[in-house]
Amino acid sequence: MAQGMRGFGPQYTYDRVPPPKNFPDVFRYLRVLLGGFFKRFAYVVRLVWRTGPWILFLLSFMALFKGVTPIIGSLISKSILNELQHVITLGGQPLSAFWGSTVLYLLIFLFVYRVLVRIVQNLSHALNRIAGEKVVKQVKLQIMQKSKELDLASFDDPQFYEKMENANREAGNRPLSILSDTFGVISTVIEFISYLVILLAAPGLAWATLVILLLSVPSAIITFIYRRKNFQYMKRRSKERRQMNYYSGLLVDKDKIKEVRMYDLADTFIARYLRVFSQYYKGLRRLILSENAWHVLLGIVSGVTNLVFYILIAQQVWTGEILIGDYTLYAGAIASVATCVGTLISTSATIYEGTLFIDNLIAFMNEEQTVRPRLSSPLAVARNVAHTIEFQNVSFRYPGSDRDVLRGINLTIRGGETVVLVGLNGAGKTTLIKLLTRLYDPTEGQILLDGKDIRDYDIKALYQIFGIIFQDFGKYAVSVEENIRFGDIHKEAGIGAVEYAAEQSAAKAYIEAMPEGYATPLMRIFEPNGTELSIGQWQKLAIARAFYADSDVLILDEPTASLDPMAEQEIFNQFDKLRSDKTTIFVSHRLSSATVADKIVVLEGGCVIECGSHLELMEQKGKYFELFSTQAKRYVARGAKQER
Repeated sequence: MAQGMRGFGPQYTYDRVPPPKNFPDVFRYLRVLLGGFFKRFAYVVRLVWRTGPWILFLLSFMALFKGVTPIIGSLISKSILNELQHVITLGGQPLSAFWGSTVLYLLIFLFVYRVLVRIVQNLSHALNRIAGEKVVKQVKLQIMQKSKELDLASFDDPQFYEKMENANREAGNRPLSILSDTFGVISTVIEFISYLVILLAAPGLAWATLVILLLSVPSAIITFIYRRKNFQYMKRRSKERRQMNYYSGLLVDKDKIKEVRMYDLADTFIARYLRVFSQYYKGLRRLILSENAWHVLLGIVSGVTNLVFYILIAQQVWTGEILIGDYTLYAGAIASVATCVGTLISTSATIYEGTLFIDNLIAFMNEEQTVRPRLSSPLAVARNVAHTIEFQNVSFRYPGSDRDVLRGINLTIRGGETVVLVGLNGAGKTTLIKLLTRLYDPTEGQILLDGKDIRDYDIKALYQIFGIIFQDFGKYAVSVEENIRFGDIHKEAGIGAVEYAAEQSAAKAYIEAMPEGYATPLMRIFEPNGTELSIGQWQKLAIARAFYADSDVLILDEPTASLDPMAEQEIFNQFDKLRSDKTTIFVSHRLSSATVADKIVVLEGGCVIECGSHLELMEQKGKYFELFSTQAKRYVARGAKQER
C-alpha cells in the first residue's frame, strides 16, 4: 500500500471479521460489530455537537414529544367514544346538555392537542432543514480542511479517490440522518412502552405482546443481514459508481463537450454509461427483490396474527366486557406495538447501515500526512537571497508503483543560476520539480536547500520561496486581477503591482482590451459576462502570476508551450530582467531557449545523462546535440518551405 494511504487500512477491521461458526464466536462477532458501531456513532455525535449543540437539544425534545403524543391522542379518542356510548345507552340527552358536557371538553382538548402537534411538527421540520444545511457545511468544511493538508501522493492513488468520493457522497446527509433516526428510536421506544402498558392491563391481551415480539425476530434478522449486504455491495461497486459519474460528466463538462461533439463521442459514452449501470444495477436489484420477498412473507404472517387479535377484542365488545372506546384503544395499541417493533427494526438497521457509510468519512479524515517537517521546530527559510539546491542520490517512485521514475539523481543548482531541464516526455522533468518543491518526498536520497535537508524546513515557508508555473496551471473562474493576485495572496499591494506583472508576461495588452479590464470575470461558469480566454492567453496570465509572486526561485514547467516563438522570446527576455540574482529552473521543449541557460540538464529514463552549458553539450555531441540538431533542422526546413 502506498505510503500516503496508511490511514485507511484499520478502519474496516470490523468489516473483515468472519461470520461466527460456533456459539463462542457469536459473542466475539457481536462485540466487534457493536464496538465498531458505537465508535462510529460517537464520531457522528461529536460532529453534530461541533456544528451546533442546539441541534442535539432539538432532537432530544422532539424524541420525547413524538414518543408521548400518540398515546395521549389514543387516550383522548378512547374517552370521547366511551362518553358517547354512555349517552347512547341512556337513550340520548337534550342538545342543551351537550354544551356543558365532558364530551365537549374532551373535543376541545383533542383540537388543542392536534394543533399543538401540527405546530411542533412544522417547527421541527423547518429546524431540521436548517440543521441539515449546517451539518453539510460542517462536513464539507472538514473535507476541504483535510484536503489542504494531504500529500499530493494521496491524489495519485485510486483507493484515495474511492474514499474521497464516498466521503463526499455520503457524509453530507448521513450524520444528521443517523442522529434523527436515533432519536426517532427513542420516540418509538417511549411509544412502545406506553402501548405495552395498556395491553398488559387489558383483559386477556397480555400474551399478544409476546407473540408480536416473537414474530419480529425473523424480520430483524433479515433486515440487518440485508443492510450489511447492501453496504458491502456499495463498497465493492465504488469503481462502477465512479465510472458512471465520469461518463455522465463528460457530456456536461464545458471543456470537454467541444471534442465530444466534434468526434461524435456522445453515443459512445452513453453506451458505456449504460453498460456499467447494467452491471451495477443487476446485483442491486437482486438484493432489493430478495429482501422484499422475505418481508412480504413475514408481512402476511403478521397480518393474519393481527386479524386474530382484532377478532378477540371485537368478541369482548360483543359480549359487553369492554366499551367501543376501549376497542379502539386496544386495537390501536396492538397495531401500534406491531408498528413500533417494525419501526425499531428498520430504523435500527438504517442507523447501523448509516454508520457503516460514515466510515468513509472517518477513513478520509484519518488519512495521514507524511510530507511535513521532520523537526519539532522547523527551520526558517531565508528570503530574498539566491538559494543553492542539491540533489544527492535522489530516487523516486509513485505510490503503489514498483518502477522508479527518477533514479540516482545527483545535481547541484547554485544560487542565481538559470537551469534548463531537457528530455523527452516521461523523462522525469516534472517529477523532479515536484520533489524540489516538496510536493513529494524522495523514495531514496535527500534534497538540500542552502545545505539543509528540505524536510527540515517549515512547509508553508518553503512553498513561499517558489514561484512556479506547472504544465497544467490553474484557470480560476474569478476576475483577471484575482487570477494574478493568487500568485501571492498574502501580499498587500495595489493594482500597480498586478499591472506590472501583466506587463512582464505580455498579458497587459489583451487584458486592457477587455470590457472591464482587470475586473473582467473569466470563464462562463458563474457570470453571464464571463470571458473565455485562449490557451495562450491563459498561459500569459499564469506567467503573470509567477511575476507577481516575486519569489526567490522561479520554476517554469513548459511556461510557453502554447505561445508563438515571438511571444516566447519576449517572455524569456523579461525573465532575464526579472531573475537577476534569483535561481531559475525551467522546462522547455524548444531548445532555442536553452542556449542562454547557465546549465542544461538532460534527463532520460529518470536519470541525468548530461549536464553542462549549451556550448559544452554541443561539443560532446551526445543526446543534447542530437535533440538540438534535429529541432534546428526542422526550423530551417520550415523556413525554407515558407520562402518558396
